[in-house]
Amino acid sequence: MPFPSIKPTVPALVRSAAARFGDKPFLIADGDTLSYLDLDLRSTQLALSLLAHGIDMVDHVGILMPNSTDWALAWFATTRIGAVAVPLNTFYKAQELGWTTRHADLKAILAWSAFRSHDFLDRLEEALPGLAEQRRPGQLLLRSAPFLRSIVIWGPSDRDWSTRLSDEDTAPALDTNFLTAVEAGVTPADDVTVIYTSGSTGDPKAPVHSHGALVRHTYNLTFLYKVTTDDVMFTAMPFFWVGGLITGLHAVIHHGATLVTQPAFDAAEALTLMEKYRATIALGWPQQGKTLAEHPDFATRDLSSVQRTSMPAMVPPDRRPQGPNSLGMTELCGNHVGVDPYVWQPAERSETGGWSIEGLHHQLVEPETQTPVAVDTTGEIWVRGYSLMQRLYKREREHVFTPDGYYRTGDCGIRSADGWITFTGRLGDLIKTGGGTNVTPSEVELALADCDGVLEAYVVGAKDGDHGTVVAAAVVPRGKAALDGETLRAAVRERLSAYKVPKHIEIRSKDQLPFTATGKVKKTELADRLTARLSAGQR
Repeated sequence: MPFPSIKPTVPALVRSAAARFGDKPFLIADGDTLSYLDLDLRSTQLALSLLAHGIDMVDHVGILMPNSTDWALAWFATTRIGAVAVPLNTFYKAQELGWTTRHADLKAILAWSAFRSHDFLDRLEEALPGLAEQRRPGQLLLRSAPFLRSIVIWGPSDRDWSTRLSDEDTAPALDTNFLTAVEAGVTPADDVTVIYTSGSTGDPKAPVHSHGALVRHTYNLTFLYKVTTDDVMFTAMPFFWVGGLITGLHAVIHHGATLVTQPAFDAAEALTLMEKYRATIALGWPQQGKTLAEHPDFATRDLSSVQRTSMPAMVPPDRRPQGPNSLGMTELCGNHVGVDPYVWQPAERSETGGWSIEGLHHQLVEPETQTPVAVDTTGEIWVRGYSLMQRLYKREREHVFTPDGYYRTGDCGIRSADGWITFTGRLGDLIKTGGGTNVTPSEVELALADCDGVLEAYVVGAKDGDHGTVVAAAVVPRGKAALDGETLRAAVRERLSAYKVPKHIEIRSKDQLPFTATGKVKKTELADRLTARLSAGQR
């Protein structure tokens, strides 16, 4: 199994990368370039400032910023002193931000004052009742967030509660030798981050990962994705999610590659950046690839440097992935099932799936009896191994893991005799229709997504009077495509069995659909909406 030769902690990783790669660009974001040496020096200064402001090992520190060199410096400064970084979603509404601040027991928040239409100063005051009346920065006392002491602001701020950092903040005794002593106390077993991830229902989950898991797994995965020192990777995937953090920021640092990013996805700028910096790897969601390919500038941009991508629509067929998508989740610090997507696989293995990532072990289990299923039989995917989270924050271990250490992922799959695992859908998503058949939503979603003019599709089970549960869908058009439900139903009927064809298809723009703060569709709410439509006779 490929593991790094260094001590698997963030401080060792930063120092090693600076020594090996020096002035080579590490991160390019919004016009700023951060070299590997800059990363070490500037995160050192910020780390010393955090220590001077009372941030110590195991303290929880929130990061509320878009993708930027500031975000990277905040992350590495926090984690190299042994504090626990908690990425905060910049799309959080006030209620979500307040809930996360309390649940994560944040001692400090490092935040931009604003970003585009987001006024984080106002949002923080709305999220944390009583904050606006605080007058002693660094000594906050809030019943709404009792452990929070500091909110450090980058950018203009007129709020009495905000803390500003400067070089003068560091006490004389806090020098680089002191930081070296602090870093020596950070071990692979120590917590490094709590990353919040929301499901379709209930409160967000908060997986806790260790330094050892983060550093080892991000290194291991780069051999699946083939990241090398000569690569320039582009991604607009947010650093506050696993996609941007694990497969972006923490992938390039192991090999001295360069990461080019955006504060938020913008197709025109993305095309410009990939052409300008000759990106060799482009990571993003498939829908972003479609948006890029449909942009007016696309035809005039030279993207011939891109050799690997997760956005197939943006490259010619000969440079598109030939194999399946990997299966990952925040609880596993990224992918836990997968193969090199550029290695051809037979048709039956062309969807999400692959082998167990080395170092991880999977069982497929009948959910109700909790007994292993036979080969080629659908079961819930259980997993354990080195990259599995240490725990869910504020959840007792026996409520999270099985007695023998497996985590019940809630994903379903089929394992072949040779060990290949094919993802078939979420356990709770399986639609049991009134006609007695079982339908996997992901299969119908893929069929709809293949139809002309479809950008995204979401399939749920909705109630339809005496017919019981039926298959229903919400479809987002691509660009200005004119879609209608009956035409889509006819197209799906050519691809799937009749019982899988949605009885009702609703055409909606994406902003008309219910999503969580982490970008997952709220399927329960969507099912309720479609049920209401059917009840009202709108088909």
